[in-house]
Amino acid sequence: MLPALLVTALACPSIAFAAPRKPALDTDVVERLPLRAGDTATRELAALQASARAAGQDPQPAATLAQRYFDLAVARGDPRYVGYAEAVVARFPEPLPASLRAVRGQLRQYRHDFAGALDDFASALAADPELGVAHAWRGAIFLVQADYAATHKECEALLHLNRTVLHGGCFGLLQAYGGKLGAGQQSLQKALSATADAGNRLWLLTRLGEVAEWRGQPKVAEKHYREALGLGRDDGYLLAAWGDFLIDAGRPEDVLKDLAGWEASDNLLLRLAEAEAALKRPGAARLAQMLEDRFAAAKQRGDTTHQAEEARYQLRLRGNAKEALRLAAENYRVQREPRDARILLEAAIAAGDAAAAKPARDWLTSSGFEDARLRDLDQQLCSAVSPCGTALVIPLRSKAVEQETLSSPLRMVIRR
Repeated sequence: MLPALLVTALACPSIAFAAPRKPALDTDVVERLPLRAGDTATRELAALQASARAAGQDPQPAATLAQRYFDLAVARGDPRYVGYAEAVVARFPEPLPASLRAVRGQLRQYRHDFAGALDDFASALAADPELGVAHAWRGAIFLVQADYAATHKECEALLHLNRTVLHGGCFGLLQAYGGKLGAGQQSLQKALSATADAGNRLWLLTRLGEVAEWRGQPKVAEKHYREALGLGRDDGYLLAAWGDFLIDAGRPEDVLKDLAGWEASDNLLLRLAEAEAALKRPGAARLAQMLEDRFAAAKQRGDTTHQAEEARYQLRLRGNAKEALRLAAENYRVQREPRDARILLEAAIAAGDAAAAKPARDWLTSSGFEDARLRDLDQQLCSAVSPCGTALVIPLRSKAVEQETLSSPLRMVIRR
């Protein structure tokens, strides 16, 4: 879920405005992607590519290759891998088999084509009703859209398929977002205890860290984050969440240390730039300009998938509250997770415009979300901008959510 949290990553701002070039041959090298120390992805991808070529029109090796490309995009915050995956899927005619439809659904949600993604997952499930990952991703999208009734149905479907770990992740976040942080924390912890898979554990530990933050448990949150980091796997969402935790804790030096070498990811570059600015280091201006160039390049491509990050950049690094509020409000029309509400409330306070943050305030009321930081922002907005009257009243939770049998989840991560 998104999570989710991934955005465009251009390695060098000097080429941000270069004219597009279409290779004449499939063998032409456009750019060599940077490798990390001990990287085995190149050999792995070469083997998967060879397998897909040898399989001809057999969709399964192609689906495996496309899925690996997508996983790399998620791990490294590099959307070029999404393009490679899309090219693999595009080689096959419609109607696509379930395996390729499921991958294409993930690629579409990455680009915020949520309607297209939901259609792909529905078609994949029609062809293969046992495809639990499609229910998990549908639940993830509905969660990001704050459609908790639809999320609940997808969690239930996972339970009926006996996908206990997937169900635990789905239901745990549904509880957390729906005003029951303690119960959500228990569900996620139970799911963590039920899986030995490193990828699932990384995702669950990351979300447990976030829930602990929302509950005002910084020591617990840091324990979860450090355990996730100790797994030694690249994951852009984890690093962004850890970076935010450190920034909120007033530890910018740790951000620079732990996120060093990740400037190619826009999400992580943003955290690095904020840390440099907090320390008043001369490198802050350079990193901010890199972000400026990348956002400009994204606009040229018509890419609007990282408006929340750009809003945060405009507010915290440029001091442009009006533009930050515009971007945050546009983003909130598409994505309505806690982090999206936070930047909208912060921008509204800075811009002195309570009306613009009404959708986020309405969500706080209807969901009963319990994060004290967001509730404090809401009250700051009321005090500084308009007489909002009484404090937020947490509504009664849905009996369907309260009476759900707990179980256990996946790496359902919406990446922006």
